[in-house]
Amino acid sequence: MRAVRLVRLGRASLGASLRAQAAGAAALRGPEGAGEPERLVVWEPRGPVYTAGLRGEEEPGLAGRLRALGAEVTRLGRGGRLTFHGPGQLVAYPVLDLRRRRLALRAYVAALERLARDACGRLGLPAARALPPPRTGVWLGDRKLCAIGG
Repeated sequence: MRAVRLVRLGRASLGASLRAQAAGAAALRGPEGAGEPERLVVWEPRGPVYTAGLRGEEEPGLAGRLRALGAEVTRLGRGGRLTFHGPGQLVAYPVLDLRRRRLALRAYVAALERLARDACGRLGLPAARALPPPRTGVWLGDRKLCAIGG
């Protein structure tokens, strides 16, 4: 089993979490990367944050309205649409080398979904389920409990 370093940011800004993620990725890509532990960056958003992915097409003026309500809105170079992160949520960013683990992306996402479903079951939410690809995450009815990639 490979070592994964837990990076606990506590209540933090999106910027701090992105910097921790980037530092972990840079360490893995660096000259010493083969011996560098992978990371799991865990944090709670300090305030309301919306991240927009490459498919984050939003209605005209939505970002401005969200900002007027005090939310941070940031476009990121990831897939997906608009995702909300807020106080009280646990956000985890795994920084892993899937090639080193010989793990295909879809298999990795499915493993994360299984992990989230198992956690939901232990918390008394046995009806939580993943939807078929290309959708990701874990849902309870029409409520998204776990976003993956967002």
